[in-house]
Amino acid sequence: MKIYNTLSKQKEEFVPLVPGKVSMYVCGPTVYNYIHIGNARPMIVFDTVRRYMEHKGYEVNFVSNFTDVDDKIIKKAMEEGVTADEISQRYIAECKKDMEGMNVKPATTHPLATQEIDGMIEMISTLIERDYAYPAADGTVYFRTRKFKEYGKLSHKNLDDLRGGNRSLLVSGEEQKEDPLDFVLWKPKKEGEPYWESPWCQGRPGWHIECSVMAKKYLGEEIDIHAGGEDLIFPHHENEIAQSECCNGKIFARYWMHNGFLNIDNRKMSKSLGNFFTVREISEKYDLQVLRFFMLSAHYRSPLNFSAELMEAAGNGLNRIVNAVENLKFLAGNASQETLTESEAETQKALAEYEKKFDDAMDDDFNTADAISAIFELVKFANTNVTENSSKALAEVAKDKIVELSDILGLIVERKEEMLDADIEALIEERQAARKAKNFARADEIRDILSGKGIILKDTREGVKWERA
Repeated sequence: MKIYNTLSKQKEEFVPLVPGKVSMYVCGPTVYNYIHIGNARPMIVFDTVRRYMEHKGYEVNFVSNFTDVDDKIIKKAMEEGVTADEISQRYIAECKKDMEGMNVKPATTHPLATQEIDGMIEMISTLIERDYAYPAADGTVYFRTRKFKEYGKLSHKNLDDLRGGNRSLLVSGEEQKEDPLDFVLWKPKKEGEPYWESPWCQGRPGWHIECSVMAKKYLGEEIDIHAGGEDLIFPHHENEIAQSECCNGKIFARYWMHNGFLNIDNRKMSKSLGNFFTVREISEKYDLQVLRFFMLSAHYRSPLNFSAELMEAAGNGLNRIVNAVENLKFLAGNASQETLTESEAETQKALAEYEKKFDDAMDDDFNTADAISAIFELVKFANTNVTENSSKALAEVAKDKIVELSDILGLIVERKEEMLDADIEALIEERQAARKAKNFARADEIRDILSGKGIILKDTREGVKWERA
């Protein structure tokens, strides 16, 4: 399995720190509003990386944080006249709803910045002790950027170039910095803001320190993979490396993965341009499985353009797979032959070729676009070679293979059969008649059928009641 490492700017063979285990940290959203589709791309991409790692047999410790203290959260709280905690908790809950809709698995751990303040103070104290950081007169603590000789190794930026032309690091308060490129680890509170006690002042942490601390606590001083959007490479991930490696004296992350930007109708997403969409807004027009399919239809490192036309195309593509699964399920249910015939055994072997194509694509830096192409080829093969004359076994094995490969990508392609209330009542009546006729085997069979479809029966004094699980 090869992964493109932003650090080396080339594909590298993946070798985990601990055989059979993967430690992976993905920067999560700042929770001050509904997540937008730009947030959705890394969520879907790195959930898929995790799923494929698990498919390959790795035990994955997947950590993704929620930034629940930030200027935007505080501003929103002041506008609504509520606490910052109320805002962050509200939108964490909403984010989790959207993640569920996109079939993004919950992380092994979803740490919150506000619950890790002690660890941040401890890391900052260590950096001060080692002379990599210093407190200013007002209690702000800065990191000595130039003291970390490898600064810029991830973004491949030169410090002198940064000073000359790039203003990303040059923030207010320069007059008390030793160097304009030094960045904030801790800052004093402002009126009405949440704050924590520290050895330097009442205040709160800078943004960059939280991920360094949470990765160390939940994954260790060295981790396999650190991931996020391309916009985080500099300065966020660059600063994480500096803090972590100066504090721990070890390489922070072995592999750095970054997804490409998302544009809307070939323009950068922006509220001022009126092309800013939340996942919740998208869910009103499209099934979020279509959004997931769309996100995976391009290689994760490529820029991706979002448009109504492309979403329609994604919906049609997903439906091709769903319809193939439905057709195979029908053929299996109506087949006259149960077991594989001799000729069908060869057809079954051919299915493995498409699985190999799928694995080859995913092993090559998680090329989901080519992996989806392999699924489409499998669908075409099944549509051609599994007919009404095929055995139940062949139809089922073809269906299961399509479902399995789609599931690795987090795509739900098997429709759940919804039972109508009238159908449920009819089966309950049949069960009652079977019990009256002492045909208990049939009565139990009907209960099992209903249970399998999420219908729970309760025998009461007033008769049989049912409810959906």
